[in-house]
Amino acid sequence: MEMWVKESQIGDAVMTYKVKETLVRKKTKYQDLAIVDTYALGRMLLLDGIVQTTINDEYVYHEMITHIPLFTHPNPKKVLVVGGGDGGTIREILKHTSVEKAVLCEIDEDVIKECKKYLPEISCALDDPRCEIFIGDGIKYVHEHKNEFDVVIVDSTDPFGAAEGLFGGSFYKEIFNCLTEDGIFVAQTETPFYLPNQVKQIYDDAKEAFPITKIFMAAIPTYPSGYWSFTIGSKKHDPENADLSKVPNLNTRYYTKKLHKASFVLPKYVEDLLK
Repeated sequence: MEMWVKESQIGDAVMTYKVKETLVRKKTKYQDLAIVDTYALGRMLLLDGIVQTTINDEYVYHEMITHIPLFTHPNPKKVLVVGGGDGGTIREILKHTSVEKAVLCEIDEDVIKECKKYLPEISCALDDPRCEIFIGDGIKYVHEHKNEFDVVIVDSTDPFGAAEGLFGGSFYKEIFNCLTEDGIFVAQTETPFYLPNQVKQIYDDAKEAFPITKIFMAAIPTYPSGYWSFTIGSKKHDPENADLSKVPNLNTRYYTKKLHKASFVLPKYVEDLLK
């Protein structure tokens, strides 16, 4: 009998994936967790039925959410990841030799446990000595750490359920206070094609907290519409005009210096949305 995963994240639009094998499915303290092996995209992590990452295209998301802010900052030493229990963002952060410490703040320890077991290509850096794992509430963690991090990356699920508080003006202001004097923040912020109002609201909220706020885009096949936004807020450094002359070769598969600049060039409908 054939098995398919059906994801109806956008209401009237559904995506389906043919499954080879279900590797794990469980109810954690916070959410339904499943990792399945699919024919089209390899092993796939789902939380509450929504695809979070897949082996075949995870590098796009993790490289872009990481290298845009870390190459914008001239000397990132301490980085905080809120969410991101799969470990992909930590993996990319620790490619940067300037980074002395990367803190992963994940509320659901089962995500880390199962990704270490079934997604080792993504979670491979979680045991690096520079990585510190904190199991707990990201909002509380950010509130309790002032002027500490050079970069804060909000690698969260969509703004529902346990992750709802990780979006919004009050949290972005807390992140501003958590950052050092020239710190940078970035978050995944949905698709402007299906969720324009949500993208606009997140952008406006971030703009209230940060003097430099911009959106950049990436093509991620797994996510609805295949075209995904990230919002970046900076106290001092403009990510669109970052000095990339000394960017080393990090063995990336998606991110390049040219793409760094190009990702800030937005289609007219997105430009109009942000006005």
